[in-house]
Amino acid sequence: MMDLRRKLADRLPLHFAVSVVLVIAAAGLVRVLQEHWRQGAGLVGGALLVAAVARIILPEDRAGLLGVRSQAIDVLWYAVLGALMVILAATIPPTPLVAGIS
Repeated sequence: MMDLRRKLADRLPLHFAVSVVLVIAAAGLVRVLQEHWRQGAGLVGGALLVAAVARIILPEDRAGLLGVRSQAIDVLWYAVLGALMVILAATIPPTPLVAGIS
């Protein structure tokens, strides 16, 4: 398993994983600014879940900016916060972002 992780990591640029996470999160923030906040929150949550998977797959020296603490703590927090964001986006009824606009 470690050999497969190393081969995958060697094929990717150093900051590829964090770049993918940032692009997804930026797309989510754009959707929020376009007043589609549920989709935006879902994308931000999805970005955190992608970060959790990337942190599991990539070895310590290739995790880049995704590796803040130990691998277990990073994966736990990325997964929990990502799941909460996705659940929040899915369960709150759709309403306009600005009050008084229908």
